[in-house]
Amino acid sequence: MTLHETLSDQLGHGTADPRLSGIIKLAILAVGGQGGGVLTGWIEDLARSQGFAAQATSVAGVSQRTGATVYYVEMAPHRAGDPVPVFSLMPAPGDVDIMIAAEMMEAGRSIIRGFVTPDRTTLIASTHRALAVSEKMVPGDGIASSAEVMAAAEIAARRFIAADFDALALANGSVISASLFGALAGSGALPFPRAAFEAAIRAGGKGIEGSLRAFGAAFETAANPPDQASAPKDAPRPAPGVSGPARLMAEWDRLAARVAALPAPVAELALPGLRKVVDFQDLRYGAAYLDRLAQVMARDDAAHGWVLSREAAKYIANAMAYDDIIRVADLKTRGRRFDRIRKEMRVKDANVMQLTEFFHPRAEEIVGLFPARLGARLEADPKWMARLDRWFNKGRRLRTDSLWAFLTLHVIGGLRGWRLRSLRHAQEQGHLARWLDHALSHVATNYDLAVELIRCRRLIKGYSDTHARGHSKFDRVLEATAAITAREDAADWCRRLREAALKDEDGKALEGAIQTIRSFA
Repeated sequence: MTLHETLSDQLGHGTADPRLSGIIKLAILAVGGQGGGVLTGWIEDLARSQGFAAQATSVAGVSQRTGATVYYVEMAPHRAGDPVPVFSLMPAPGDVDIMIAAEMMEAGRSIIRGFVTPDRTTLIASTHRALAVSEKMVPGDGIASSAEVMAAAEIAARRFIAADFDALALANGSVISASLFGALAGSGALPFPRAAFEAAIRAGGKGIEGSLRAFGAAFETAANPPDQASAPKDAPRPAPGVSGPARLMAEWDRLAARVAALPAPVAELALPGLRKVVDFQDLRYGAAYLDRLAQVMARDDAAHGWVLSREAAKYIANAMAYDDIIRVADLKTRGRRFDRIRKEMRVKDANVMQLTEFFHPRAEEIVGLFPARLGARLEADPKWMARLDRWFNKGRRLRTDSLWAFLTLHVIGGLRGWRLRSLRHAQEQGHLARWLDHALSHVATNYDLAVELIRCRRLIKGYSDTHARGHSKFDRVLEATAAITAREDAADWCRRLREAALKDEDGKALEGAIQTIRSFA
């Protein structure tokens, strides 16, 4: 059932059962690491401190980011000596007063499950994203639309409070549970004073100061939401700076000047493309990137808006900065990566961070490091490939906080100078040249088809098995497109094939599209 179908069904319901008006029903959807249990405990303690009877339950999700844990709290006024109310163990559709979602897609799931209704529910949601496994598995862009959830929430909830409560918590040295607790207090959905909320945090005894700061900031955000119409728009991110020795900077400036001389639509993507390939290899490699782009521009013109060259600026850079063992090892040992992980894990100076890297190299990755001629002979020999596979194709765990493991990866990551003589580089360069030649051969007869063939490079990305699957899909798309190049709608069919290839990992959608083409080609 879609969000819109769910909303239509909910809007047809009547008002809440008046017999339940004395019980406040609150549900929380949170995933691992977001402190859903802590937040639930605070709410339960808060209610009891204010003379309410309260009960909290939880049902865990299937696993990390494949199913959120559902926490549920029911509370009602209770005087000493009176019978204790019998509370439900789980929320029921159409019967939730307050819904707290610790992540944007969890807000969408709460709407689909019927926990959010326009007659009674206050929905409090953090707008940040923690991608689900199903989103990461999609070969293309599988990220769900936050905008659709926001629009649905405005319709589904009686009141909707949304902000990036995760970023707000991090800015105040705490975790999202504290900021969501502050948003709950600021919403006024519970009949308790702010001081009682803060007392519940203090009673917890851990991370009190940071939690109170995050609580206060979220309280103000929920109590005084910014005017969306007058809120300042996010400023565009400044381009990352480039620094280095004077000799190298002089060469970089010459390359950057070549980019600046390009038409604006092309230069917009050519500059980040240049940064990417230089970071991957060196300045000479950056010059080779601009030379390849110049070959495309020689076949393009302003009458077409430079669309072909603009797309080529992006995808040539991606093709030249492929993921090999050298690249992976380099990225895993960069200081910025360790700094980012420390920040995400909130590691303090007194803590020791242990980081385990997982590797599973195939024989193809190993032979790809060999000199091009030797590597080609070994790759053509099944016995040698089986032997290399037996030696190397097994899972390995390297603790990069240990000296031996870090130095091993650091040395491999420093083999940039060797990369250009390797079999893998020769293979990537050959594939790049064939792809460009094939796309450019259609410029004169079908410009749109040439553009779509350039965009097909999107199918190839990643490392090891992921890269091999992408390569296979790319080849199948180009082979199927070759059968219909004489048709006027060839460009459209090429696009359809590419989008089908991006839909699922197994390639079932692509196979269906190819069968359709075979039926009339």
